[in-house]
Amino acid sequence: MTAETYLVSKVTTTHRARLAYIYVRQSSLSQVLQHGESTGLQYRLVERAVHLGWPTDRVEVIDDDLGKSGASVEHRYGFQFLMAEIGLGRVGLVLSLDASRLARNNSDWYRLIELCSMFGVLIADSEQLYDPRLYHDRLILGLSGMMSEAELHHLKMRLHAGGRHKAERGALALPLPVGLVRQRDGTVILNPDEEVQARLRLIFAKFIELGSARAVRNYLAREQLRIPSRPVSGPVPHDTVWNSPRSSTIRRMLHNPAYAGAYAYGQQVADPGRQQPGRRSRGVVRLPMDQWAVCLHDVYPAYIPWETYLANQARLQANRTWFSQGGQGVPRDGKALLQGIAICGRCGRRMQLRYSGPQGNFPVYRCGVEAQDYGGTHCQEVRAPGVDKAVEDLVLAALAPERITLALEALGQLELESDALERQWQLRLERARYEAQRAQRQYDAVEPDHRLVARTLESQWEAKLRAAESAERDYETWKRENRTDMTPQERQEILAIGEDLPRVWHADTTTNADRKHLLRLVVKEVLVDQKRVRGRVWVQINWQTGASSEHEIIRHAVSYREHSDGERVQERVRQLHADRQIDRQIAAVLHAEGYRTTYGQPFQAKHIWYLRGQWGLANIKEGGLRPDRLRWEDGAYTIQGVVQAIGVTKDTVHTWLKQGRLKGTQLGPYMPWRIQLTAEQMHTLQQRAKQARLKPKRQGTLCPQLEAVTAATSTP
Repeated sequence: MTAETYLVSKVTTTHRARLAYIYVRQSSLSQVLQHGESTGLQYRLVERAVHLGWPTDRVEVIDDDLGKSGASVEHRYGFQFLMAEIGLGRVGLVLSLDASRLARNNSDWYRLIELCSMFGVLIADSEQLYDPRLYHDRLILGLSGMMSEAELHHLKMRLHAGGRHKAERGALALPLPVGLVRQRDGTVILNPDEEVQARLRLIFAKFIELGSARAVRNYLAREQLRIPSRPVSGPVPHDTVWNSPRSSTIRRMLHNPAYAGAYAYGQQVADPGRQQPGRRSRGVVRLPMDQWAVCLHDVYPAYIPWETYLANQARLQANRTWFSQGGQGVPRDGKALLQGIAICGRCGRRMQLRYSGPQGNFPVYRCGVEAQDYGGTHCQEVRAPGVDKAVEDLVLAALAPERITLALEALGQLELESDALERQWQLRLERARYEAQRAQRQYDAVEPDHRLVARTLESQWEAKLRAAESAERDYETWKRENRTDMTPQERQEILAIGEDLPRVWHADTTTNADRKHLLRLVVKEVLVDQKRVRGRVWVQINWQTGASSEHEIIRHAVSYREHSDGERVQERVRQLHADRQIDRQIAAVLHAEGYRTTYGQPFQAKHIWYLRGQWGLANIKEGGLRPDRLRWEDGAYTIQGVVQAIGVTKDTVHTWLKQGRLKGTQLGPYMPWRIQLTAEQMHTLQQRAKQARLKPKRQGTLCPQLEAVTAATSTP
């Protein structure tokens, strides 16, 4: 039996009753275009299927995977269709040039062999015919798949090694960002478009100033400035397009080391655990800088220095990490001034922020990493308002000698920013006018009789003219709303505002995020500990200059047991109480000596009254008041004394005092009265009170007490 007869003998009527599928694949589009012989050889496998006994109309060709790699089944829809047909029992023969055309991955190859074995499908290449149900055929197919995968590995290894070696010299041509252009001789220069250069420099400068990609995005959107970009796919050269600002685009620019003049190779790797079917961009992980394969400095012309690039990376990392991971975060509009820079003075961890109170608007700094990660207790909690106010006062006091310098710097910065925005608008207008003139020249160059082309060029010219007019109107609107020239009076006003730093700090137009940003310019971090000294918060300010200062802040306590001066206040109150001083006098002494309540308020008589009740101290009688509480030692009457002497109610006495019928003074709130009452006044008032009591009642009249008041006050 010849070899050809042996191959045909494996084919049964059952196999021929099904379809024969020819699988055609090339790994890349360049191979499809430049290596047509291999593609044609695969298409000619139809003749081999006919020779094996299949009619021509029963032979199907699957060529959906031309230009796709066989390293994975993902995106190979032709191979997926073939597997589905085999599972449905419609396939009798799978024919391919060799195993490498079907799969370069053992998992896909063995899955195909197993499926063909289950449904009795033959596999053939350009030389042999295999039945996966037979041991020796299955062994040969397995070895073919292993060699196919090994061949791919060696190809990749040689390609990557060559690329790595070339990259180590900086000779491998990597894709360049929009701000750089590669010339024909291979040298890289800055983008010759001045507007592109100016916009990129503005983005980097604004990130240094504002501190976050989102803040830069908001600034560009507010100023109606677009971001340049350039597609990396398609035929070269790639044209620059201008898109609306996006935070992700700005972050990519900030992460790209090419803008710092560095040639970086191997910045990203594919993580199979993060990949998702149908989303090729997922699973790509950016490596830390120390794990880059190649990083050569000063290869490209730079927009920013390398040190600035490193500072930007640290800032981006701090913005995206949580407080527990050591990141400060971006200044936000919350009320807590020390958000992101408050450090626990006990364990050294960065303190988190929570809001308490009925409305959830009372900020509290909490060190809760121990409780959150290990189930322990909270290290400490510090109420934010008191600490924030103290740090704010210290910072403003520290900047007081530099206010004039800050004012001049602010004025200069304002002028520079105005000039920069004016430059951006001029470049934008220049581009719009050039595109309109270019469209006009294209229209003028066409033959007048060639209307098929002339109409299209005319419409393009009109569109460019409308775009230029729109840019002119936008510029005029911006110029009216953002006038760049300043009068001498306006300059003096800006200087006055800059010199008065507290006024700027407390202005309604200054947001909480602005205050936090200003604070971080001079303060690196603030260590806080409220358990070091009872009733006080220990604060250590680490300044950006490297210096540090320690302070103690009296905190508002709930009770006098936690008050910083609680023991001294109690001792002093007891001393003054033993000296027979009244509540008003004790409060005055405590106020003069600098003592404050738990909420930082000056002591008043009502506070002393409350404390006496808490500490079990009896009430001290007012000096000069007789034991019967009716008369004073100098003869003056109390309210109760007038009531007893004249025979009226307390309300009547208070009415007389308001009307001036009686002369008296009150020693203080909730304190006794001193009423001067002569014998003649007493006799007159007694007579009128007696007449009021004897007067008969009338329907609808007032009560006897009020009638007495009326009779007493009606005397001419």
